[in-house]
Amino acid sequence: MNNEVLIEVNNLVKRFDNLVAVDGISFNVRRGECLGILGPNGAGKTTTVRILQCISPATSGTVSVFGMKAGLDERRIRALLGVVPQENDLDPDLTVHENLELFAALFDIPKITAKARVAEYLEFVELSDRASDKINQLSGGMKRRLLIARALLNEPKVMVLDEPTTGLDPQARHLIWQRLRALKNKGVTMVLNTQYMDEAQQLCDRLIIMDNGRILKEGNPKELVKNEVGYEVVEIRDYKGEENILEKLKGLEFNSETVGDTLYLYCRESKDILKQLAGYETISVLRRPATLEDVFLKLTGRGLGK
Repeated sequence: MNNEVLIEVNNLVKRFDNLVAVDGISFNVRRGECLGILGPNGAGKTTTVRILQCISPATSGTVSVFGMKAGLDERRIRALLGVVPQENDLDPDLTVHENLELFAALFDIPKITAKARVAEYLEFVELSDRASDKINQLSGGMKRRLLIARALLNEPKVMVLDEPTTGLDPQARHLIWQRLRALKNKGVTMVLNTQYMDEAQQLCDRLIIMDNGRILKEGNPKELVKNEVGYEVVEIRDYKGEENILEKLKGLEFNSETVGDTLYLYCRESKDILKQLAGYETISVLRRPATLEDVFLKLTGRGLGK
């Protein structure tokens, strides 16, 4: 990864009538990195990536891809992107091989070149033995892998992945992560829109966390965890019989948050906290490492959105 900026977004705004879906955000994507966009439903993630793909126009602000402006150079920008959409839009009447051939034709890829690429990328996503199958014969994970193969046919400089593993079982998700890491190791730049914290930690060099159309935080996943939460979390449940639990821990270094029946203590090291809590049989205590999910929930809230 280097510092060359491939995508630059400045003061981006998208309105749908009275709804502000994206509210003045700015960020960039550097060559060779995987930038993750995290946020709850309705945060503005998909709207943002649709604008990057030149599918939806911005209300105001600018988006530049390889120095070309979205809204002015849409065809040229699309030719450089590989897109894995949120929804499966494969043609169910065609076979796996025919779907890829059709897509290659849309990009005016010569037939001899297209034939070689279809074979190469089917092998890459481990679907060579399903080339003659119709789409409805594939599992959900296979369809997502096929969408990745399709996105690679034009040999894109940047891949835009909109929730690529939503609804898949753990085995399928891990296989897709392996394929995406292999692409990243080859220098492919990625923009990943996801709701999965483990996916973001597996793949992303840098994250932006969005809510209500705005960017709340930006940074490296490990640094975000360390700076926003700490190193360890102590979860205390059934503590209402010990109403002065925070008073008993006075003088120790931690940040706290109460959600429902659980008290969360975020700290650098939990040893002294656990020592103070030893012997209280009326409470349930769980000690664990801090995670990106803690950061996400701290910033966006633990309640369900409207």
